Amino acid sequence: MKKLGREFYSRDTLIVAKELLGKVLVYEVGGQKISAKIVETEAYMGIEDKAAHSYGGRRTKRVEVMYGAPGFSYVFMIYGMYFCFNVVTREVGNPQAVLIRAVEPREGLDFMAQNRFKKPYCELTQAQKRGLTNGPGKLCQAFSIDKNLNGEDLCGRRLYMEEGEKEIFNIVSTKRVGIDYAQEAKDFPWRFYIEGNKHVSVK
Repeated sequence: MKKLGREFYSRDTLIVAKELLGKVLVYEVGGQKISAKIVETEAYMGIEDKAAHSYGGRRTKRVEVMYGAPGFSYVFMIYGMYFCFNVVTREVGNPQAVLIRAVEPREGLDFMAQNRFKKPYCELTQAQKRGLTNGPGKLCQAFSIDKNLNGEDLCGRRLYMEEGEKEIFNIVSTKRVGIDYAQEAKDFPWRFYIEGNKHVSVK
């Protein structure tokens, strides 16, 4: 499948967040290809978004990658133990990004299962299969995405996005998750997911 180019990411963040649904996240690691269909995203709108790490123009070493070119990864840690994978959008100097919240596994199932549950995919329970990548921290653990991939060029050869299969699906727009601190921004409908997909983190 065709790899997404820089121009895909260099657009309105809400559009990118919606159009990433159905695309395929690929990580080539250890001589194998790990892939999954993106089924849930959240948009973070930068300087004026109270839920964004760059709100108010905050510019630290942690968030610097968001001020750079579109199509790079922004990986950060939450709760001191889980990583979250984001895609930088818009033009240089406009620090916006899309959080990848959940994916549907495709290739490398044993790799993901070993990372998450220390056993092959065929030995997972149905609950473990459903919970393999249905959350931002879970998908990062399954894919082995950590701070070493912060600032990775998503137009490169290691971690990237591909065009998915031609599908017709409904997109649900709703409030983002886990940002109760963000005052009125917690109610903005900037979380998007494929309706009816069982791999979505929260229905």
